[in-house]
Amino acid sequence: MATYFLLPFVSLFTLLTDLNQPVEPSERPNIILIFADDMAYGDLGSYGAVGWETPHLDQLAADGARFTQFYVPHAVCTASRAAMLTGTYSNRLELYGALDHTANHGLNPEETTIAETLKSNGYQTGIVGKWHLGHHKEFLPTQQGFDSYFGLPYSNDMWPNHPETKNYYPPLPLIAGDSTIAYLEDQRELTSWYTYKSLEFIEKNKEKPFFLYLAHSMPHVPLFVSEKFAGKSEQGAYGDVMMEIDWSVGEIRKKLKELGLSENTLIIFTSDNGPWLSYGGHAGLQVGLKEGKGTSWDGGIRVPAIFTWPGKIPAGMVQNQAAMTIDILPTLAKLTGSPLPKLKIDGADIWPLIQGKKTELKPYFAYYNTNELQAVIYGKWKLVFPHTYRTIPSGTELRNDGIPVKYSYIKLETPLLFDLSLDKGETTDVSAQYPEILAQLNGFADQARTDMGDKLTGIEGTGNRKAGRISQE
Repeated sequence: MATYFLLPFVSLFTLLTDLNQPVEPSERPNIILIFADDMAYGDLGSYGAVGWETPHLDQLAADGARFTQFYVPHAVCTASRAAMLTGTYSNRLELYGALDHTANHGLNPEETTIAETLKSNGYQTGIVGKWHLGHHKEFLPTQQGFDSYFGLPYSNDMWPNHPETKNYYPPLPLIAGDSTIAYLEDQRELTSWYTYKSLEFIEKNKEKPFFLYLAHSMPHVPLFVSEKFAGKSEQGAYGDVMMEIDWSVGEIRKKLKELGLSENTLIIFTSDNGPWLSYGGHAGLQVGLKEGKGTSWDGGIRVPAIFTWPGKIPAGMVQNQAAMTIDILPTLAKLTGSPLPKLKIDGADIWPLIQGKKTELKPYFAYYNTNELQAVIYGKWKLVFPHTYRTIPSGTELRNDGIPVKYSYIKLETPLLFDLSLDKGETTDVSAQYPEILAQLNGFADQARTDMGDKLTGIEGTGNRKAGRISQE
């Protein structure tokens, strides 16, 4: 039986090997996809952050395209990541919520990830950071198209020190490849480790086309920051963590410039969902959006999104048309000439939007819980369906010590239509003024229900697939 142990911060990298095999140089762009965890729409300076500074991410936005209405389809970890990596609503994949150490299922190996899409076209592929699509060996990134993996199998709060369920979770494993190399008792160096491993991957693959998926574990709670950023922000721990993530982006861009790769590298930066509001000062900034993580209001599903590729994406461009993380896979496939997955996906190529053009609108859907269709978005319009959602009770005193307050629950009884261009806080129902828009969005929702089902209306879909499951022998 293998023996696992806690490693000092500086020694981890001496034990890791890179198993990537060389390929011929290519003119295709390198791709770096950076995915933050629970980072709110307003957490970057270019999106309105106060209390901390994000100069590297602000420069990334100034050098490329910044979306103001970019969404995730599921405001929770596993579902959001499955959707982004497969270009498919995760309820179609039978993946809901946030998997933990007790889960016996994960992303079905028959599904095609971004990594598999690009790998089939000669790319070297690596993931650094949080996976959260199944912690059993058959579901790990190395079984889903990634040549290398360094990171955590699920959220960083799924460890014995969880503030609400102490000792429910086992020790938090740190994985390299498909093997646990350590259990973490301290996460202060986690963002730095992810950064250094990302730089190592870029260095090793500088002569090859590569895809790097850097999935930061933070600013998801618990918040940890290295000594070099501790106490640096005005806000406190959350601001410190944001500044370290910003530093990480700066280090990656510096490495690309040093290696002469900047001009041939597309960088994408976004988040898996909005802020975990019950954690008070340890959560991000809504900047006027309603609610947060775990809801289908815009505070839960609207996220920052930046696309930068010198010479290919106009600098300083701001795109106001709606798009979603499910669009990333088909966009990258089109850019690189890679084949689309054989199984049906839901995203579309948004390269014209990234370049600043306007395109024909398409409906996007927001799901939560077990296949509840809670909202449909169509351009500036959003229709929210009757459902129960969580909220912080009025008058609750929020904390700033990593201990969450309790949610209460509200049952929305009637559908509400919003014009997000005038009402980003989703405060005013305009259904009566725009009956034709209401009918159109209801029509989109009916099509989605026929295809993927909807627990809220009791409709069984015809287009869903199964998650992968381990043998119960």
